[in-house]
Amino acid sequence: MTTRSLLILPGDGIGPEVMAEVRKVIDWLGAKRDLAFEVSEDLVGGCAYDKHGTPLHDDTMAKAQEVDAVLLGAVGGPKYDDLDFSVKPERGLLRLRKEMDLFANLRPAQCFDALADFSSLKRDVVSGLDIMIVRELTSGVYFGEPRGIFEEGNERVGINTQRYTESEIDRVARAAFDLAMKRGKKLCSMEKANVMESGILWREVVTRVGADYPEVELSHMYADAGAMQLTRWPKQFDVIVTDNLFGDLLSDLAAMLTGSLGMLPSASLGAPMENGRPKALYEPVHGSAPDIAGQGKANPIACILSFAMALRYSFDLGEEAARVEGAVEAVLAKGLRTADLLGEEGVSPVSTAEMGDAVIAELDASL
Repeated sequence: MTTRSLLILPGDGIGPEVMAEVRKVIDWLGAKRDLAFEVSEDLVGGCAYDKHGTPLHDDTMAKAQEVDAVLLGAVGGPKYDDLDFSVKPERGLLRLRKEMDLFANLRPAQCFDALADFSSLKRDVVSGLDIMIVRELTSGVYFGEPRGIFEEGNERVGINTQRYTESEIDRVARAAFDLAMKRGKKLCSMEKANVMESGILWREVVTRVGADYPEVELSHMYADAGAMQLTRWPKQFDVIVTDNLFGDLLSDLAAMLTGSLGMLPSASLGAPMENGRPKALYEPVHGSAPDIAGQGKANPIACILSFAMALRYSFDLGEEAARVEGAVEAVLAKGLRTADLLGEEGVSPVSTAEMGDAVIAELDASL
């Protein structure tokens, strides 16, 4: 029996609650599909700071480097707002991304038919939506130097530097083209080449890489125009590739096209390991939501779907990933909704655990 190693980092706020529902799916795969996972669990974010004085202990970082995949819940909360920037909970997540060199962030935005009316856009605009945003994750303005707050004359100035090398652009572009080849063979690259030199380089490198993928239809769009088009007619896109800052903004915008951040997973992929699989971290798009933590209101679907992405990209279990995704879709079609998805007529409110149980019931029905 093949053993697949998985490090679970529930984190803060609702993280432990939604991760508990993922554990149900993992246990189900072991019991019903004979798929063994070697699961370990550790701390990240505020809870790690509470115990170790750091948002990510070195031992935890070492574990993350050794396993096949890392699954993270959420980090942060108001109790940590006054901490020094260097030890804020989010620094633990950024360290994972940086030291694992997870340069390609995959953010799908899929609108399940049962939730099409829940979006703020009209049904015909979002029904059937299935796009993927590939965001460069380890460079750009979030990591460029110089950065900081400095004295300049009689006032302070805040500085962040947008910096990209050709190789950094090349590798995330290739990840996006490879993904486009497996989907609709259409890729749109977004930057601001009209006002930023980094954008000019970005467009040049992506165009050059595109020559190696003649089957993929490549287009370019300024990121601000892309934001407008995502809200006008998002189904014109299939795969979008963009830099760290624009990807952060555009993927959150795309997320809300589907109705709720509680529905959306993500994958962060790096270079292949010795087994040929990429280093990978999977996490829901939503935050730690401390205002509802411990109340059974959190939506576990994004975390469950993040694990489905792990099944597909880290464990080569595409059939089982589709089974989990199908179970989620079936649950939603029956009208079961956590607190973030209430508001429609004829739906049935359920708790976090009840939503997880319903997914397991649909997995049973899929056999």
